[in-house]
Amino acid sequence: MNDVYLLIGGNIGDRMYFLNESIKKIEELCGEVKDKTDVYETEAWGNTNQAAFLNQVIKISTSLNPHDLLKQVLAIEVSFGRVRYEKNGARTIDIDILYFNDLIMSDQTLIIPHPRIAVRKFVLIPLAEIAKNHLDPVHKISVKELLENCQDTLLAIKYTNHA
Repeated sequence: MNDVYLLIGGNIGDRMYFLNESIKKIEELCGEVKDKTDVYETEAWGNTNQAAFLNQVIKISTSLNPHDLLKQVLAIEVSFGRVRYEKNGARTIDIDILYFNDLIMSDQTLIIPHPRIAVRKFVLIPLAEIAKNHLDPVHKISVKELLENCQDTLLAIKYTNHA
């Protein structure tokens, strides 16, 4: 089995609904959810003229290979109305593969680890909750150290309004 960390986030519609239902679909189609972080509300990164996101990191155990996992998460995004209009645009749900075991790979459709982990606090803050000692295979330092070194100034705050 493969240990995979996924980032789930969205900023359109009922953000908590899309997070929770995405996790159910991931468990159904991709593998067992072994751990999950608190939910964080984060400012939009890149294209900042849009609503705040809710983000969460989950750890799954999967028998899928990286490309089959990518196909499944993209299908889940589409099932929840994800449409790709613009880079870093608003979305109902986005599911990114952060780490897949200790694999380093890059091809035309997939890069693992996710190439922007080290520069995004909205990824590193929740990831550090469940994987602070995970060694990033590219940077050769822990997630905790990546977070300590991150220069991103955007806010990522625990989301407490689960009603």
